[in-house]
Parts: sequence; structure tokens; C-alpha cells
Amino acid sequence: MRSALRRPIASVTAAVLLAGCVSTQAGRIGVDDGRDACRAYVVQLDSTGDFYGEDILRGAAIGAGTGALAGGLLAAATGRRGSDILAGAAIGAVAGGVVGGTAGYITARQRQAQNQSALVQAVGGDLQNENRQLAATQLAFDQVVDCRVNAANGIRADVRAGRITQAQGMALMTYQRDMMRRDVALARTINEKIGTRGAEFDSAIETIAPGVKGQVQARRAVSVRPTTARVSAPIRIRPDAGAAQVGQLNRNESVSVTPAQGNFARVETSSGVVGYVPASSVGVRGLGSPEASVGGRGADGEFRQLAASNIARRDNFSESVQNADRLAQGQGFELASS
Repeated sequence: MRSALRRPIASVTAAVLLAGCVSTQAGRIGVDDGRDACRAYVVQLDSTGDFYGEDILRGAAIGAGTGALAGGLLAAATGRRGSDILAGAAIGAVAGGVVGGTAGYITARQRQAQNQSALVQAVGGDLQNENRQLAATQLAFDQVVDCRVNAANGIRADVRAGRITQAQGMALMTYQRDMMRRDVALARTINEKIGTRGAEFDSAIETIAPGVKGQVQARRAVSVRPTTARVSAPIRIRPDAGAAQVGQLNRNESVSVTPAQGNFARVETSSGVVGYVPASSVGVRGLGSPEASVGGRGADGEFRQLAASNIARRDNFSESVQNADRLAQGQGFELASS
């Protein structure tokens, strides 16, 4: 009877774990035809997404595995057999998955930890690993976006210099725009997985260090205000002096401005160009680091800062995907660009 029970439970658990693992790299980013100069960066971005796909069900799998076992045992204990046992396991898996989706991770960590100090150390280690992966994903996506924007800028320069015709420029720009839209779709899929994992970490963070997420969000919730530029400055796709340029801010130009991370400000020009400039060029102060929004000393303070960094990294990646999407849909891949 044990073997008969084990098979349906294993089938349900496998089905839960394999859900969503149905795509291939070729399906996500297409087959390399030799034309895409940004291909290596796209492949790297796609490979970083594997991490979130493999671990995304960590909390749900904990709950679903337990739920499937309980449901199957309950059906067997009441004298049911065969398909009834399988049905009981499936019901348990669904119920367990709902609980495990956001609470399963911290619940499992609490069961493993012998005390609060061990819990903080374990979750802190997971956050450190997550932050390393988020940094790798952010870097890969930044490289993709920079490559696309620089390619678009190069096409415009070639058309202006007469090195290629207008028609050739249009064809090349259309190709880059299509590739950028595909890249954004890939990044959006990864971002959704990051968000699902993030919900698990948010539950853990709130359990161990209540209020951290609210502090980080309050820091970012700054108002947009109109101003005029103090000096000329390149408008970049992200708050990074080395990022690709998407426009030019002119002295005394009217813009809408919002303080951004680091020493940058997010601006939107009257022509609709959105990007980042040094905060001093528009007379505001940047937001600094996310850790600045939380306090505390010792292990608790270190954990709160680590948690704040994790939340900020997730938010930053989501924002970068939105910015890239806006660029792909707007002026970023037109021959005439501000």
C-alpha cells in the first residue's frame, strides 16, 4: 500500500515543481541568426533568469509537498483507494501551495532555526545570495539596454553622415526596436518571477524586522515638481554616469524632476524624453543609498540594511524594465530623436 500511495503523491509533487518550466531559450530569445550584435548580453540576461525559475517555488513547494502528503494520507486513512487517494493529494497540494506561496519560506526557516539569532543568520544569508543574483540580473539587463540604445544612436549618426540611406536606417532601426521589445518581454518575465520570490522575502523581512519595507517605500515616494535645468547634461537611460544616452538636457530647459537613487534625478522633458541626470544639474538632492532609510545597530541593524538593499534592488530592476519599455515604445528607436 505504501508504494501505491507514494506514486500518486510523487506525481502531484512533480507536477507542482514542474509547473512553469515549459519554455526554452530559443522560445524566449529566438535563434541566433548572426545579425544581433547584442546577442551575448541577451543570452546572459536569459541565463540569470534561470535562478529565479529554479527557486521560485521554494515556499510553495514546501507547502505543496506537505499538503499533498497530508491530503493523500487522509484519503488513505478513511479507506479510499486509487484515484480517491490521488484526488486527496491534489487537494492537499493546492491548499498547501496557497499557504506556502508567501509564508512557506519563513515558516520553514523558523522550523529549522533553533533560536532567533539562527533565524536572522539563515534569512540574512539567503538575502545576500538573492542580492548577488539581483545584481547580476541588473547588470545583464543594463548591458542589453545600453547595447540597443547605443546601436540606435549609431544608426542615427550614420544616416546624418550619409554613410547609409534613410531607408537603410529605417530598416536597421526597426530591427533594433523589435529586438528591444523582445528583450523587455524577457526582462518582464524575469521581473515577475523576482516579484513572486520577493513576496516570500517580504514575509520573512516583516517577521524579523517589521517596518523595513515601509521605510524604503517612504524614501522613494517623493513628489514630482517642475523646474528648469541649471546646466546642460546628458540624459541617460538609468542613474549611472556610464549608461547609454537617450537625450540631452539643455540649460534653462523646463523639465519635471524627481530625486532618484544615488546622486541622480529622474527628469521628463516637454518632448517626452524620460531619463536621469546628475541631481545637481536640476537643483535637487539624490536619494542616496537605500540603507540610509533604515537604522539599528548590531546584527539587527545589519539585517535591516540587508533587507532594505534587497527591496531596493527589486524595485530598481522593475523600474529599469519600465524605463526600457517606454523607450522601446517611444522615441528611443526613431530616426529623429530628441
